[in-house]
Amino acid sequence: MAMDRGSGQDFVGPLRRLLVGILLLFLIGIFIVWRIDSPRVERFRADVIDRVVPSFDWVMAPITGTARIVADFQSYTRIYEQNQELRRELRRLQSWKEAALQLEQQNARLRDLIDMQLDPRLTYVTGVVLADSGSPFRQSVLLNVGSRDGVRDGWATIDGLGLVGRISGVGAETSRVMLLTDTSSRIPVTIQPSGQKAILVGDNTIGPLIEFLEDPDVVRPGDRIVSSGDGGVFPADLLIGSVTLGTDRRLRARLVADYERLEFLRVLRSQPSEAITDPGSLIANPGIGPMPVQDRPDG
Repeated sequence: MAMDRGSGQDFVGPLRRLLVGILLLFLIGIFIVWRIDSPRVERFRADVIDRVVPSFDWVMAPITGTARIVADFQSYTRIYEQNQELRRELRRLQSWKEAALQLEQQNARLRDLIDMQLDPRLTYVTGVVLADSGSPFRQSVLLNVGSRDGVRDGWATIDGLGLVGRISGVGAETSRVMLLTDTSSRIPVTIQPSGQKAILVGDNTIGPLIEFLEDPDVVRPGDRIVSSGDGGVFPADLLIGSVTLGTDRRLRARLVADYERLEFLRVLRSQPSEAITDPGSLIANPGIGPMPVQDRPDG
């Protein structure tokens, strides 16, 4: 505390009160001047503003810069939010794109099924492939049609391109299809144009073997392979693929069916073959009686 050591009196308190009083008078004077409605006072106020306010730009500079920083930050925040929204919209559009591609592929498979030419006498039921066996030792797929749809064991299945396999197990609502590539698959086929008969034998590869050819010398790579219809296993003339020569120098089938994209399959309703109960009737005419026995001359 500032004091005069000789007199012991305090001068700070009175000086402070004096300065506060002068400041109050100055502010009151400014208030009164600012409230006076007079042209001269108005000109005085304008002169004071013109002289004082421009010189305070350096005082407003930090405030202006801070306001700009806050505005830029808010702008960046809005840009970030818009960017996140665009990313979410892009993910949604990508999911829709994938769904559209899948629908396009399914429509292509269905169009292939519709465009495939079959014997008009053959009827069919279309099923959706639910799952595959997932085993390297068994080649089969599961369909969503079963006995309630009239499906029976042994019926042929095709996609939009050619023969795929046959029904090897039927449930109430599902059925299993044994593919031509399965090791248990044995299909009688005809090789065109030579007309050679053979057996298509699955070996768990994409190219089943062609065995039991009558004359292998007349068969060439690229020849057409169709079902023969022998034994009533499959309807005749169902396209299977073409002949190719494997790396083991054995004749194999290049299957025309797209095994990597099995989505829809047609199950062909096979008509039961007529059972033969009297083989003799195929040779002798039932309307003709037994041949008379010729008389032999007496010895």
